Amino acid sequence: MEDVSLEINHGETISILGESGCGKSTLLNIIGGFEKADAGQVVLEGKPVTKPTRKCIMLFQNYGLLPWRSAVKNVELGLEGLNLHAKERRDRALHYLALVGLEDKGDLFPHEVSGGMKQRIAIARALALQPEMILMDEPFAALDTFNRYYLQDELLRIQSQEKTTVALVTHDIDEAIYLSDRIFIMQANPGRIHKEIKIHLSKPRDRSHSDFQHYRKIIFEEFHFNRKNSSIEYHI
Repeated sequence: MEDVSLEINHGETISILGESGCGKSTLLNIIGGFEKADAGQVVLEGKPVTKPTRKCIMLFQNYGLLPWRSAVKNVELGLEGLNLHAKERRDRALHYLALVGLEDKGDLFPHEVSGGMKQRIAIARALALQPEMILMDEPFAALDTFNRYYLQDELLRIQSQEKTTVALVTHDIDEAIYLSDRIFIMQANPGRIHKEIKIHLSKPRDRSHSDFQHYRKIIFEEFHFNRKNSSIEYHI
């Protein structure tokens, strides 16, 4: 990557959008402290990020649930290193399972729930740590359309309640427009931020509305301008 600079405001959702290989996931890993930048720095709450911390949590496509632990025990996992009594851990885990709509699923194991429920358990586990920021790397890509739309709505609802800052990596143009306050379009060779687009639409958004389609057209045109002689896969 080269000359990448961005500022993310507290409580907003941003998307990093671009084709495969442009550095989206690398940028997310650098923000989270999982990879070190060759130059420059990442600052969270006024302090440089030098390693992963509980203030910035990463969510992946594969959920990262332990199959031998129930839903509530998976949510408690991240809390076990904190100075909390067992009851405090369980109460907090149950609270966040309820927040994602799984208050009656705490005793179920990962193999007993759907992919959408697994992702909600993973979101509850992240929220239970009460982080300043959640990083999401294609979190809904493995889900069918109906579950993906449902979880997008759930993320909007939860984010409005918790005011957690969210940075999302996606290939999906509609997902970026639907969820984000701002979209950063990346281009490859070298990876850099080509364009920042602010979405001036209230949430939740109507995908069929002409204003939504207007942003869609803008983003398509940006990709076409930069990659007009190459094939690029769009998910719409």
